[in-house]
Amino acid sequence: MSSSSAGNVTRLPNRDTALKALYDDVSAKHMFPFWATSTDVEHDEVKQLLATPKAVPYLWRCAEDIEPILNRAVELVTMDDSERRSLVLVNPGLAPKRATVSTMYTAYRLNDANEIMPPHRHSPSAIRFGLKGKGNFTGVDGENIVFGPGDMVLTPNDTWHNHGTVGNEQALNLSVLDLPLVETLNAIHFEHDYQEMENGKLVSKKQQAERFSPDYSQRIYGYGGLLPRFASKQARGAGLSSPMFVYRWEMMRELLDRHRDNDGDAHDGLLVEYIDPTTGQPVFKTITFFVQMLQPGQKTLPVKTTSSLLVSPFEGQGHSIVNGQKFDWSQFDTLAIPGGSWFEHVNTSSKDPLFLFIASDEPTLKKLALYKKWGKSASGEITQIFD
Repeated sequence: MSSSSAGNVTRLPNRDTALKALYDDVSAKHMFPFWATSTDVEHDEVKQLLATPKAVPYLWRCAEDIEPILNRAVELVTMDDSERRSLVLVNPGLAPKRATVSTMYTAYRLNDANEIMPPHRHSPSAIRFGLKGKGNFTGVDGENIVFGPGDMVLTPNDTWHNHGTVGNEQALNLSVLDLPLVETLNAIHFEHDYQEMENGKLVSKKQQAERFSPDYSQRIYGYGGLLPRFASKQARGAGLSSPMFVYRWEMMRELLDRHRDNDGDAHDGLLVEYIDPTTGQPVFKTITFFVQMLQPGQKTLPVKTTSSLLVSPFEGQGHSIVNGQKFDWSQFDTLAIPGGSWFEHVNTSSKDPLFLFIASDEPTLKKLALYKKWGKSASGEITQIFD
């Protein structure tokens, strides 16, 4: 009878020693034994296979922790030392990986007065969202954009851009990138040698020549429902994102102010998505952005999605509850909500609305047919939500 039969295997002498040696050999050769055994033994392969690092709900505090460190860094780290002075938020469940949730990271940047870094481009898609100061600067593909609090600026995949400040005051902004996702897909690339054609020859430059007026994005694309066909002849960056590179807070606020008497959806409040005005789709193919408004005293019903969220309170006061844990945030903080978490938001003000800036990897999940969303009713009944 073959020694590999089930009857002989159970009667092998020194089976425990031989089994340990087997597992040691598998590990040494960088493999994993995926044969499931029961959960009451030492080797539970299913549990080990699923025990990968996972993001956890976590809150980073801007005024208490982030800004003091950035203020010290401004004094100690100049643009001569490094062209970047940003703090990346690292999720404790994913450390040391640079990720705030599994697919995205948020970074805060404080630029000193009149600091502008040279152009670069990269495969991750990114945005800048103004927090403090009127002189935040991002030049994108020859459009020099100065932005303030609440304005969102795109720096799309494979598009030359540079950052900094103009004017005589510091400026604070946060950025969101899909870098962890792109890194997982082994598709990261960065370029820093920006060149332009001069007299028939490519010459390295520290600043992009202005090819579009500073108000180009708003002037051409900033009218909902109206698309200038003549603008389609002009390439915008690598053509992989919305061609509208800046979304002004005043337009978002004006839209939401029109609905001050509307509570919106019980799970989402009033949720507005930033979109590509030429397609109606998210601004990027991988990540999307929202502003969520809650009326005074409003509390959303619990919701859960397979997408991961990064939430930054922009105006107002309140707290969030994630998987039963209360997070008392303040203005400009960042709250990580990993996919699969139950969460709800509360506006604790009795007179003022609450505005949350939100990033999500929803577009990636939808393209992979992995996006789902559920909500709880006031009585606790769970139903799937389709949006």
